[in-house]
Amino acid sequence: MTYQQTIDYLYAQLPVFTRVGVSAYKADLSNTIRLCNRLDNPQHKFRTIHIAGTNGKGSTSHMLAAVLQTAGYKTGLYTSPHLKDFRERIRINGEMISEQAVIDFVAGHKADFEAIQLSFFEMTVGLAFDSFAKEKVDIAVIETGLGGRLDSTNIITPLLSVITNIGWDHMNILGDTLQLIAAEKAGIIKPNVPVIIGEKQAEVADIFIRKAEKENAPISFASDLFEVRAQLDLKDEQAAKGYDELLDVEATRNAPPETYHLQLDLTGSYQLKNLKTVLSAVDELRRQGFLISDGHVKTALRQVKALTGLHGRWETLNNNPLTICDTGHNPDGIQEVLKNIARIKYTRLHFVIGMVNDKDSSKVLAMLPKDAVYYFCRPDIPRGLPAESLKQQAGSFGLTGQVCASVKDALASAQKNAEDGDLVFVGGSTFVVAEVV
Repeated sequence: MTYQQTIDYLYAQLPVFTRVGVSAYKADLSNTIRLCNRLDNPQHKFRTIHIAGTNGKGSTSHMLAAVLQTAGYKTGLYTSPHLKDFRERIRINGEMISEQAVIDFVAGHKADFEAIQLSFFEMTVGLAFDSFAKEKVDIAVIETGLGGRLDSTNIITPLLSVITNIGWDHMNILGDTLQLIAAEKAGIIKPNVPVIIGEKQAEVADIFIRKAEKENAPISFASDLFEVRAQLDLKDEQAAKGYDELLDVEATRNAPPETYHLQLDLTGSYQLKNLKTVLSAVDELRRQGFLISDGHVKTALRQVKALTGLHGRWETLNNNPLTICDTGHNPDGIQEVLKNIARIKYTRLHFVIGMVNDKDSSKVLAMLPKDAVYYFCRPDIPRGLPAESLKQQAGSFGLTGQVCASVKDALASAQKNAEDGDLVFVGGSTFVVAEVV
């Protein structure tokens, strides 16, 4: 098969969570274990860092990978979902694996896929682990797909486990309380493996502490170890363009505290939370013998996007009119989006929005500003919520606007209607952002 035929086969033959939702989710590790057994267990042939969490795990994974590859380690990076190209999920030193590697893997193991009846995600995890083993990476940063305890990636024994935070998302799968969701994420905590929790949240901190104690896993909370302050005034247009000025990072773990000066090319104030998590992870890796200097950290954080290909996180698409997109889509993610929108001076907000049909959108819609002009659209996936349905739901929360035929049509209409000083924002779903970056 050609590369396109291979990708078409994967999407046509195997359940894909991003396309069909909960029916594709398999709460069981047995299929992944069976596949990896047939692949000679590649996951045991390289070192790993495992990252879970409701929000921020993608950015954290990319930042940490950038630091490791800058320090000279051949670094694998596995993330999901992708925005444009399936191969974005599997990178080595920032480069996507080759189309031929995907073709060869599927051709060589198609019979296994069908015999085991793998999900799309299980197959992709196998491809990632096989690729990292064959390429002899020094270390791989592995992001969970959904949850943790029963996520297909959870067959690894990492050097370090990281859980960024806990918020409301995928409640139909992970549970309808923060405590239940936290328990699922805590499932990546392994015996004697250090674990870093990004944010110390009173509602769920004890769940992680108890799980870590049970597994004899050293635990720390990044939010207790670092304080980050931006020197620039976020209430201006720089809020959209990144931290071009220095960040003051105070390592409160030391006595007396040390202060570092860093630059970060990832925009959005929420990245300051992720930065604490990354720096805490770097400290732990240094304790385990990794040679990562302060210079490596500074160099990497200035160019995470260039080093790893990360897109869609508070990303500026256009300056006239100012157009920004962000993949935040659950209540906590949208709250961070709204904080960043509030830091920008604008006359009127034009909000391009689309959602999926298998999530409760009410919490998000209730948070959105009523004085914005909305452009309702449907992301081009089977799970996409019809734009007319979204408009009807939004109307019950006092949100008004127009229905558009596609995401691109919605963006074009918003930019056409925007006047000088207006802001256009694109979001609501990762799959909406995927169509505009």
